[in-house]
Amino acid sequence: MRAYPVRGAGLGLRRSFIDPLLEQTPPELDFMEIAPENWIGVGGSLGRKLRAVSERYPVTCHGLSLSIGGPAPLDTDFLHQLKAFLDQHQVPCYTEHLSFCSDDGQLYDLMPIPFTQEAVDYVAGRIRRVQEILERPIAMENVSYYAAPGQEMEEIDFVNAVLREADCGLHLDVNNIYVNSINHGYDPYDFLSRLPGERIVYCHVAGHFVEAEDLRVDTHGSDVIDPVWALLEAAYQRFGVFPTLLERDFNIPPLPELLSEVRKIADLQAHWSADRHARIAHV
Repeated sequence: MRAYPVRGAGLGLRRSFIDPLLEQTPPELDFMEIAPENWIGVGGSLGRKLRAVSERYPVTCHGLSLSIGGPAPLDTDFLHQLKAFLDQHQVPCYTEHLSFCSDDGQLYDLMPIPFTQEAVDYVAGRIRRVQEILERPIAMENVSYYAAPGQEMEEIDFVNAVLREADCGLHLDVNNIYVNSINHGYDPYDFLSRLPGERIVYCHVAGHFVEAEDLRVDTHGSDVIDPVWALLEAAYQRFGVFPTLLERDFNIPPLPELLSEVRKIADLQAHWSADRHARIAHV
């Protein structure tokens, strides 16, 4: 069985519910995820609360500003700060977006990397350098995008080429697959089937906004919809059960409502684990 850095069902940590989280220690949660940029250098009461969270739960880090596909040089000062933060909180896994978000300054959005071989070589080299500085493997998330400037290869081929050339992990996001499948007119199950399951580190599931019949916007601001749950189940069926985290960044409901979706993740994991064990026993 593959060794994952965390297990079970998780939730992205937000300051709006950190107090009730620490008061309850909900049994539904197996791990938490934080954006390191929001917490590096934070001290005082918030810093103590983060330490309390990291002492109760395994914590993964999902970055926002690495800009792995950007034209500007890698921010090595930030990477050394990040390494110290990961070491301090004993974070077993750091992931980022397969996109870029800065040039001379921060763009405050995730911009698409051109799907070209030149971009594959460039991005893979930068990922390898990040792994050297952090002294640990990292994973890249398949991202949502709304335009594909300079496209010379399919999205799936670009993602796979980067993972292979960089020799890094995959941070699977099934909502992004679904959103992209609507916006760019492809079969999400075919895309999923062509991913390297052996590289999956963990997974995101989230909600999105329906802008139009043929346009979905990846907002993380609503409940997960049935087609995305179904895609997650298809991933479990194909690759086996892997750690999965609920993302919610906007319109954040009270913690009990979030935990109900986390429980759904856990229920699906239990079902597909039992199904897999039953099939193995039958063979």
